[in-house]
Amino acid sequence: MGLWLAAELRLGGVPVTVLEQRATPSPHSKALTVHPRTLEVLACRGVVEPFLAEGVRLPDGHFAALDHRLDFGVLDTPYPFTLALPQARTEALLEQHARAAGADIRRGHRLTGLTEHATGVRVDVEGPSGPYETEAAYVVGCDGTRSTVRDAAGIGFPGSDATVWGWLGDVVLDAPLTRPVLSVSTPRGGLLCVRLPGGVHRFVGHTPEDQQPSWPGELTFEELRAKVLRINGDDFGMRDPRWLSRFGNAARQAETYRKGRVLLAGDAAHMHFPAGGVGLNVGVQDAANLGWKLAATVRGDAPDGLLDTYHAERHPVGVELIDTTRAQTALMTAYSGDGAALRDLLSGAIAAVPEFSRRLAEGLSGLSVAYAAASGSHPLTGRRAPNLRLAGGRALFDLLRPGRHVLLDLDGAGRADGPSPDAVVHEGPLAEAHPDWVGVGSALIRPDGHVARIRV
Repeated sequence: MGLWLAAELRLGGVPVTVLEQRATPSPHSKALTVHPRTLEVLACRGVVEPFLAEGVRLPDGHFAALDHRLDFGVLDTPYPFTLALPQARTEALLEQHARAAGADIRRGHRLTGLTEHATGVRVDVEGPSGPYETEAAYVVGCDGTRSTVRDAAGIGFPGSDATVWGWLGDVVLDAPLTRPVLSVSTPRGGLLCVRLPGGVHRFVGHTPEDQQPSWPGELTFEELRAKVLRINGDDFGMRDPRWLSRFGNAARQAETYRKGRVLLAGDAAHMHFPAGGVGLNVGVQDAANLGWKLAATVRGDAPDGLLDTYHAERHPVGVELIDTTRAQTALMTAYSGDGAALRDLLSGAIAAVPEFSRRLAEGLSGLSVAYAAASGSHPLTGRRAPNLRLAGGRALFDLLRPGRHVLLDLDGAGRADGPSPDAVVHEGPLAEAHPDWVGVGSALIRPDGHVARIRV
């Protein structure tokens, strides 16, 4: 997500310009879900409270819209829930944060081409007053699945075309839901309905007739209502459509997330069916991984190869994202009797096997993401650090707010693990024991909250 990346670069002392081709923000919200790890990323910069104040907390989430939902309350996080918040508000809050950090956000400016040279990138832009050129040290494409930056850089985007089409409609209901979420799965199709702010409800669904390789055309209100009636037997008196849209299960991933001075993040790097509501979250986490590395590179104090670790760490996350959403799509569209039996089996396992449910929840939430570590490293290396409670009344997420490395000297045996003179240093033990951190003497935590090194 470009806005979060812009704020991270500013936190790292780097000037940044955001080119946004839309002159005004879109009122529509493709994404609704903010997952726990994204909330942690926001908390690590001290900006989570406005999101929590506006969003609706849901104690669970779904995997492939199975009948039994995943209990997020068992997760090791200060935010054991999914947050329902329309993307339009999420983007507005992120833009406010980026502007406050000093990012130059230019609305109505569209990148039309770029040319890399030895010391930077020449960027061709179409602005409100006409075309112009500007220079940048690096360019990051956060411009969606049809990325102009990706195409201009010549980065391949291989994958598969759509064979299944989902649909959504934001409407007003004469008979509103009495609960936050409605989930229906029948041989006639699958349906989710969620309450949104302002008296609007969102319907998202698919039917057997939606399995086709060709674009079905724009969704109409009459089609939406007919599909909901067929699946659910009741349309709740829907009226006054605010937004109607259709989406497919095309799955693609950029061949590389970095090519010279051009990088990709978010939907420009990976395209998938929006199962589980994880897309926006993975984009923010791409930006969290890239921001501090790119800032250090631009400042000139990055170790050799640091920027290359962005692709090395985040490309596998994109692979897993696509594999997981493909699996969910297959389950959601399993309309046959055999498919229904498989759905019942897995749904029952979620209810009966807590560890299975927890593993799925950790994957959807983003809490399980771990980056590869050198052979012989401590098992915590590369994993995301929890919000450890520290002696003196502070917590790890508080120490990460400046966007620098944090050295936790827990046993007082020295700071040999320190990465640089500007690391935030905490001396003292944990205020509350954590089972995974027993025996840890010191830990170096990266600015994105992942463990860099451990000394026992």
